[in-house]
Amino acid sequence: MAVAAPILESRYVYSRAPLLVYWELTRACDLACRHCRAEAIPERHPRELSTPEGRRMFQEALAFGPPLPHWVFTGGDPFKRPDLADLVEEARALGFGVSLAPSATPLVTDAAIRRLARAGVQAISLSLDGSTPERHDALRGIPGCFDLTLRLAHRIREEGIQLQINTLITASTLEDLPAIYERIQDLDIVRWSLFFLIRVGRGQVLEEVTPQQAERLCHWLLDLSARAPFAIKTTEAPHYRRVAFLRMRAAGLGEDAIASTPVGRGFGVRDGNGIVFVSHTGEVYPSGFLPLRAGNVRERSLVELYRHADLFVRIRDTGRLRGKCGRCPFREICGGSRARAYAHTGDPLESDPLCPYQPS
Repeated sequence: MAVAAPILESRYVYSRAPLLVYWELTRACDLACRHCRAEAIPERHPRELSTPEGRRMFQEALAFGPPLPHWVFTGGDPFKRPDLADLVEEARALGFGVSLAPSATPLVTDAAIRRLARAGVQAISLSLDGSTPERHDALRGIPGCFDLTLRLAHRIREEGIQLQINTLITASTLEDLPAIYERIQDLDIVRWSLFFLIRVGRGQVLEEVTPQQAERLCHWLLDLSARAPFAIKTTEAPHYRRVAFLRMRAAGLGEDAIASTPVGRGFGVRDGNGIVFVSHTGEVYPSGFLPLRAGNVRERSLVELYRHADLFVRIRDTGRLRGKCGRCPFREICGGSRARAYAHTGDPLESDPLCPYQPS
């Protein structure tokens, strides 16, 4: 199917400001997840960004201007930081939105959830990677993690905090996805986010789905999104947008109407374009799955690095993409996973090997 020129417009380039800033508060974590990007450790690193340094980073990030990006505090386990609620409070007072991606451990107490609700956290994401305790706990490395995750999900909603469920997509979790979908029906979630494996960190021992399996999964997710009581999104599988675009346009929708749908509102967002990641020691990357350093917030402001660092400028420019991603008419709304391209080839501008689409 031919693609009209407007889809190549620059409205999908986020060169002024990211939509999401992921801050890895710490790499300390009490879990031993088989896929851990951060290769988490039990104790906190002595060179972690301090509370005052975090506050300074927030202040400098105000220079992004409105609309301000949304912060996602991640890890490791953010609950390893005793200043977690204070950092949430600080960011919210400055006008930023804040979400949290913790590990399901006993550190997430009822009192801690209540304190975060008072601090103004807007959403918390929990991972559910299996429909049964045996499946989930085998991936997380700690017995009892499945049951604790479900209990925490109910407590988070009781405090009025929005809940997102994250699920890892690998060759071993693929067949379990329909059962996971059924399991999360009664959790009152706002979003189900499916993370397609990038083989970095401990995740190098796991097996990715094939391009053909990924394509079928994208179609299944699009069908599911029409009846699911919550939003469905993919992470590190931007070609889901191509599938959605072609099917919606075949159904008679115009490009503006497609762009206003939940999947359309994510058009263009990918590693380094709408996304930026700050490590526990202040290193800045296009995403947590793409270990190419642009600089450090201790030396240059996050705004300056995101807007002007050569790595970010190059990775946002779809005219620099190589192979079939460079020829693809959907490169502005998709652009491929730059993290997966790098993991497979060592070049973040190469084609995403998970996408089976062959542009003419």
